Amino acid sequence: MRGPGRWWRRQSTPQKVETYTRWSFYFFAVMELFSVGFTSAAPLGARLGGAVMLVVAVHATLAFVTVSRAVDWTRGRRPQPIGLMWTLGAVTAAVAVAAIGVAEHGPDGESVDTAAGGVFGVILIFGPGIIALGVRDRRRAFAIAGGFAAGTWVVTFALGASARTALFTALIVLVGGMFLAFTAVFSVWLLNAVYELDEARETRARLAVAEERLRFGRDLHDVMGRNLAVIALKSELAVQLAQRGRPEAVAQMVEVQRLAHESQREVREVVRGYRKADLASELAGAQGVLTAAGIDCTVSGRTPAGLPTGVQSALGWVMREAATNVLRHGDARWCAVRLGVLEGRVVLSVENDGVTEAADGAGTSGSGLAGLRERLAHIDGTLEAGPTGKGLFRLTAEIPLPSEAAPREPIAAVPAVSEVMP
Repeated sequence: MRGPGRWWRRQSTPQKVETYTRWSFYFFAVMELFSVGFTSAAPLGARLGGAVMLVVAVHATLAFVTVSRAVDWTRGRRPQPIGLMWTLGAVTAAVAVAAIGVAEHGPDGESVDTAAGGVFGVILIFGPGIIALGVRDRRRAFAIAGGFAAGTWVVTFALGASARTALFTALIVLVGGMFLAFTAVFSVWLLNAVYELDEARETRARLAVAEERLRFGRDLHDVMGRNLAVIALKSELAVQLAQRGRPEAVAQMVEVQRLAHESQREVREVVRGYRKADLASELAGAQGVLTAAGIDCTVSGRTPAGLPTGVQSALGWVMREAATNVLRHGDARWCAVRLGVLEGRVVLSVENDGVTEAADGAGTSGSGLAGLRERLAHIDGTLEAGPTGKGLFRLTAEIPLPSEAAPREPIAAVPAVSEVMP
């Protein structure tokens, strides 16, 4: 059981929904074989029953393959299985007509009529429902079920049944076929919706990262734009003065040199400010990015106010890496961040769900976490990361506070955005 369990946990939510949808319709084909295929052998006799069981097995196999190809077509992996759907429809009609023929002209007996009627009803209900998986328009899906019901009335009436009996039989086929067709249409819609929501969440995460890059680009442009324009103008002026042999060209180049050094200093300040991880900003930024990615992120515990600058910077880096891991690995639905001071040590804990087995290994041995451990080691801090339960992952960083920096009074609590997920 551990093998299938690990395989299931490695699947994303859309993949799980697709597997559930696919096997739900596979089950219809299997149920058809066991409910009317095998049970018809005894009442119809060895020869006729074996032939009926073989025909039902062929129909169930076609239905099984049609389900696989139709679901793949729904996800854009294969072309629409039009030929296979027509084949399944033709076999469905042929088996239904053969079942009526067995009931009318086969061996006498109530058990024979019951077995033939079971084959007739199940085939005509399951067939249109499975064919509907390969139809995009729901009206066409329902029309398929209606067409088989109309054909049922015509065939049963033509073979000698009364108009009332034929109509009753057709209504049964219509209701059953419509129900399975609706199930197929709804299942396909739900599957596509889950994939679209997952793609939208990934898009929001990418947009959040792109927005951060644009912010850094705007900051860099604001700092460098004016200086570069002045440097270009003064360099051009210095060239013209030098061509005329004017001594003022030296002064202009000195000014260019000064502006270049100033620009270099300002760029370093911008990059240093961008790389400097402020804990309060990182907490707010991580919550915003994770929320934009569709993950319920909550922050609770203490505010960073009053903590030493070095401690805040180190924990800011931890928070940045933790948020990145939540986005990259697994399929998280919630993330809980807790910050507190315990016995002279600042403790930052980040816990999330939706972690697959592969993500567990990536999370515990990634180069990002290794770099964080080295960074924390310089200030006697520790970092622990790993799975804590079924699908859960926790990252905990602890940094000792200098004795003179330890807060004498409890630091004010952060108002929680929402309840922390258990």
